[in-house]
Amino acid sequence: MPKTEKQSEAARQANERSNRTRKQQDKQKQKAELDESGRSYVWALRFLLPYKKQIAALAACGTMAVAGETLTPKMIQYMIDHVVPNKDKSLFLIILAALTAVNLLMLVAKNYRNLLQRTIGELASRDMQTAIFKHLRRLGFAHYEQHPAGETLSMFNSEVASVQKIYRNVLPSVIDNLLFIMVAIVLLFSISGWLCLIMLPTFGLYYLFGPYFERKAALYGRQSGQGRIDYNQAVYESISGLREFRAFGSQPWYHERTLGKHKNWSRDYLLAATFSFGRGSFRRFTFYLGAIALFIAGYYSVQNQWITLGGFIAFTLLYMTTMFRLTLLVTQLTEQKLIIHQTIPLFRFMHKQIDIDDPADPVTLAEVRGGLVFEDICFQYPEQPPVINGFSLTIHPGEKVAFVGASGNGKTTMFKMIGRFYDPTSGVIKLDGVPIRQLTLERLRESIGYVFQETYLFGSSVKENIRFGKPEASDEEVVAAAKAAYAHDFIMQLPEGYDTLVGERGMKLSGGQKQRIAIARMFVKQPAIVLLDEATSSLDNVSEYEVQRALDEMLKGRTTIAIAHRLSTVKHFDRIVVIHKGRVAEAGSYEELIARQGLLYELEMGQLEATEGRAVHEVS
Repeated sequence: MPKTEKQSEAARQANERSNRTRKQQDKQKQKAELDESGRSYVWALRFLLPYKKQIAALAACGTMAVAGETLTPKMIQYMIDHVVPNKDKSLFLIILAALTAVNLLMLVAKNYRNLLQRTIGELASRDMQTAIFKHLRRLGFAHYEQHPAGETLSMFNSEVASVQKIYRNVLPSVIDNLLFIMVAIVLLFSISGWLCLIMLPTFGLYYLFGPYFERKAALYGRQSGQGRIDYNQAVYESISGLREFRAFGSQPWYHERTLGKHKNWSRDYLLAATFSFGRGSFRRFTFYLGAIALFIAGYYSVQNQWITLGGFIAFTLLYMTTMFRLTLLVTQLTEQKLIIHQTIPLFRFMHKQIDIDDPADPVTLAEVRGGLVFEDICFQYPEQPPVINGFSLTIHPGEKVAFVGASGNGKTTMFKMIGRFYDPTSGVIKLDGVPIRQLTLERLRESIGYVFQETYLFGSSVKENIRFGKPEASDEEVVAAAKAAYAHDFIMQLPEGYDTLVGERGMKLSGGQKQRIAIARMFVKQPAIVLLDEATSSLDNVSEYEVQRALDEMLKGRTTIAIAHRLSTVKHFDRIVVIHKGRVAEAGSYEELIARQGLLYELEMGQLEATEGRAVHEVS
């Protein structure tokens, strides 16, 4: 065989192997998705289990409603075939009374069924959302750093709403239609097996072509759902980042970006609606086509006395309802498949592993004094180089320690590990001699107070924002905390004092005012350990003085760890710890470290040079 032919044959075989591999991978992926869809559906139904009694009552009401709907055509058949020809007035009144009673009972059963359906749906939805909120609180800090808030909000707007739709509409409707169809088909065959054959071609025609519309509607429905999530995320970012967009003049750019996401969502939504409407139109076409065939066959059946007139009318009434429900059932099952697929992200979220959790057998600390020991701590974020590398330090109760060093050396990461937002890759952190992993998260975190560079305030009143530090605090405790934080005077100057609404994220207050409210929170909470993360770095000189005065008051007798880039704010601390390359490079008082002329000296000289450079620039 020539060389070129051998190469062509080898290429063809390689292509075939590649195709077979791709097909196998597609099959495995489909199987995995199917398995995951099944597990997510079972998980969603699990929230219905506590309401077995209500579900049993719902099934009983549904059975009564179905019995009423299916018995009515049979009574009409009996009336036409027996009562009217014999002119039996007494029997007519009995059947009329029976029809009235059956329909009244059916009406009551349907109304109570609808009430139960809504009640069960709302209770299951409440339980599901409660479980989601609990899981959201238990997730580690890494989850919030990797997933933006808009993504979580979109999950509640889409995936949670999809599961609620299963509870409230789809599942009850599927069960109701399935129950009716089962009873109706038995009755239809009891009236005329010959006419039942008419249903098969029409339903077969719908089942042959209807799924095409179903699949397309489901495909674009999924894409529309994802498009809505992307659009909601863009809207959230456009609102939360409004200040930055205006500052950089980027509003037109982001407007176009958001509009593009909306166009994608609208396109997929309209395509989903188009195929959904096409599905409904084709369903009605097969339905009416079957009705025409039924009338033709019924006419000859009545003429040849294969069926009575009353039987044909009863059959027609049952056929109309049964075919409608049968085709509707196919649609609902397809819709349910789509909804189940939409719940998979929620299922994955709820089964996301908890990185930081309470110990199985926690140690109880009656009193927290605030002593911290770091023993050979190492840490690295996923797929990144180590941040902390052999950090060891002992901090005594009531001691004030400052962490300083260049950015990226692990200062903020150490703060996160003290509060167990992350756990060390190796090493142990102890609080009063007890490894913090052996303490409950509640006990650990109630012992720690944080004052960040950017204080988060809720859009409620000043009083409620201070009470956030201790929800059960009285009004007197709130006022006392505000006075201790030197915040009482400016609060009383606000339009409604402590009841003044501070606006979203405290936008009605200045930076210094927000920081003093954050410090008032700490006074209310009374933590044994206070962590300060650049608490005054973004303030002007006047605000910094006021906040520093409040901090000095609060920190008396408390273990304090501060991250500081401006050394002037921590000169009075008991110890300054210089962190370099993830470990303690040097530690001591400000005077001791400056005298050594080591890393702290270099940092101080660098800041002085930068300050002098700015001064010269401003003068010139």
